[in-house]
Amino acid sequence: MTEIDELQGRLTRALDRIAQGVTQLSAPLPVSEEDLPAEPAADGVSAAEIARLTELLDEEKIANSQLEERNRALNARLSETPAPAPAPAPADAALQEQFAAQRESLAELDSELQRLRLSNEMLRKSCEDMRVALQDGLGEPHLINQAMLAELESLRSARAVEQAELRAVLGAIEPVLSESSGLAAQQETVQ
Repeated sequence: MTEIDELQGRLTRALDRIAQGVTQLSAPLPVSEEDLPAEPAADGVSAAEIARLTELLDEEKIANSQLEERNRALNARLSETPAPAPAPAPADAALQEQFAAQRESLAELDSELQRLRLSNEMLRKSCEDMRVALQDGLGEPHLINQAMLAELESLRSARAVEQAELRAVLGAIEPVLSESSGLAAQQETVQ
């Protein structure tokens, strides 16, 4: 906000300098009718046209200075009034809470999916080790135990992922259901 105020101040100062320069450069010289030639100038513009344009230019300068003064007054009034801090509306707070709950459930779901991927990788490795052992004619019991443990972990992880997905879906549906039940209760009281 301070950067905007600084830029606004710089722009105002620049406009003031420009206005002063224009005022100094285009200060109307007193021109009387006798000083103006009655014939058109070399470029085809008559003295009356020049006088009319000079008058229009003066009117525009006055209007410009009035607008600049009004702009300064508005900027002063704007800088004096403090900007009120917007208070979060109750609906916004409820939405923020709902988004936080959904982010939390998605983080939980993600961690469970990572666990599932890891256990599936362990299961694949165990199955590969068992396959190699069986091809070599070795039926090693510890490989079978390891494969069963990996499979059990994979099943547990799959179950945890399903539970996390259900919690995420219920978390998304719950606010909608509570809102609709609130609307239904309001309609019953109206009738």
